[in-house]
Amino acid sequence: MEPFNPLSSLCFVCILLLFANAASAKTHYHDFVIQATSVKRLCKIHNIITVNGKFPGPTLEVNNGDTLVVNVVNRARYNVTIHWHGVKQMRTGWADGPEFITQCPIRPGKSYTYRFTIQEQEGTLWWHAHSSWLRATVYGALIINPKEGEIYPFPKPKRETPILLGEWWNTNPIDVVRQATRTGAAPNLSDAYTINSQPGDLYKCSRQDTTVVHIDSGETNLLRVINAALNQQLFFAVANHKLTVVGADASYVKPFTTSVLMLGPGQTTDVLIKADQQPARYYMAARAYASAQGAPFDDTTTTAILEYNTASCSSNCVKTKPVFPSLPEYNDTATATAFTTKFRSPRKVEVPKEIDENLFFTVGLGLENCPRGAPSSYCQGPSGTRFTASMNNVSFVLPSNNSLLQAHYQGIPGVFSTDFPAVPPVKFDYTGNVSQSLWQPIRGTKLYKLKYGARVQVVLQGTSIFSAENHPIHLHGYDFYIIAEGFGNFNPKTDTSKFNLIDPPLRNTASVPVNGWTVIRFVANNPGVWLMHCHLDVHITWGLAMAFLVENGVCELESLEAPPVDLPVC
Repeated sequence: MEPFNPLSSLCFVCILLLFANAASAKTHYHDFVIQATSVKRLCKIHNIITVNGKFPGPTLEVNNGDTLVVNVVNRARYNVTIHWHGVKQMRTGWADGPEFITQCPIRPGKSYTYRFTIQEQEGTLWWHAHSSWLRATVYGALIINPKEGEIYPFPKPKRETPILLGEWWNTNPIDVVRQATRTGAAPNLSDAYTINSQPGDLYKCSRQDTTVVHIDSGETNLLRVINAALNQQLFFAVANHKLTVVGADASYVKPFTTSVLMLGPGQTTDVLIKADQQPARYYMAARAYASAQGAPFDDTTTTAILEYNTASCSSNCVKTKPVFPSLPEYNDTATATAFTTKFRSPRKVEVPKEIDENLFFTVGLGLENCPRGAPSSYCQGPSGTRFTASMNNVSFVLPSNNSLLQAHYQGIPGVFSTDFPAVPPVKFDYTGNVSQSLWQPIRGTKLYKLKYGARVQVVLQGTSIFSAENHPIHLHGYDFYIIAEGFGNFNPKTDTSKFNLIDPPLRNTASVPVNGWTVIRFVANNPGVWLMHCHLDVHITWGLAMAFLVENGVCELESLEAPPVDLPVC
């Protein structure tokens, strides 16, 4: 069956739409200077990498249809790239940002200008470094308002506040990942979580800098919650207040009310909060959702304060301890699942019904046998092994002399192959007691090729190899519909009855349940090379990733743009 191509005979319509959208759109120019900055956290002064000396970095605010031009100057001692998480980058893959996928890194002392247009996205996204573990401190919010003259599909909030959930190490995060790579062991755990870069009242030397969010009695405000943590899914709640979810990953959702959010790293959730309680101070709090049984994790709790602006509160509230919210247990998979399965699109959507590419990808951990002759210090994983991770038994290896997109565009041989398997090489009981003969994947830089316009379904199947856990899987360059999720092994004969083909949510990062599966669908209408990976950075470090190579269509507007002249060289 030939892939469906909705645009192949309508390129002239695209041109007309481009001109129509450009009429009211603006271009926003920003300078990002990557630099070392001194900050104090948990009683210690640290030199961290920041953008423009700010932590978190600058909040960028645009309208749907606007263009961003961001000149990034690297004055730090590390290579760096910036990824615009969730931006679809239609035909502008050179601006996507993942190191050695769509560009070579920006070397110290060099610069690169990212140019891209926001197309049919509204809500909250974010930007972050996509080079090593720099995103521990190099990140910020990207807010997309409706087009000029258009409004939210919910009552306009009185004020809006980004809430960036982060993860903090009392040492250099780059040293943490380098040590883990040298030893093959799991990296050291973080020392704190943060809200807008501050740990909050429950950590030493932190109370005086706790983030405070102000609200007036009776008003309804919008919180734009972003999980920017490196390696941890997080529960989030506000004491005594219900949260009405209205958006996620820069797409509107059918509103629903909840007392707790669960966000995987990379995910965003927009919530309305109404100041309908007694004027006082209330804790916002976040702590781990730790789904991997027996695995160590950072079990601390970060807090911020929701403070009512009233005369009675300003004089009395500071003297009283804020009310603390009820948070789920760390391993409360039932609450996490109840939350993620509530998401729906606001109305009926056009989900691909006929499928051209029916893919089945296992996602999970593994253990690599110690290489012959290697010292024991190199193999400090379980039983003298090294931790690894894979999709369909391929542990992804980044190239080092070219980016994948450059190699594809210029036809450079030997950088990658296009034989990533469409299904697991070996079928097994994915969530059962897996034979240790299947624990070691192969290593490779394998891509999966898609024709322009192909209608794609991917079953993301978690495995129990070494340890089962929830995996936040992010696809660059696309939004996708999450049409179903469940536990155990996906059964194509019975689980298809669970498919929501009416109003599934549109996301860019899907939480694959612990010992379970998620099914996504999208149309491959954005040419380029697009990374799909686990957004737990420890897992992508170990190789839990793959990439799609989407071919050009038939006309210019279905083809990848030429690379910019200042694209970094390797």
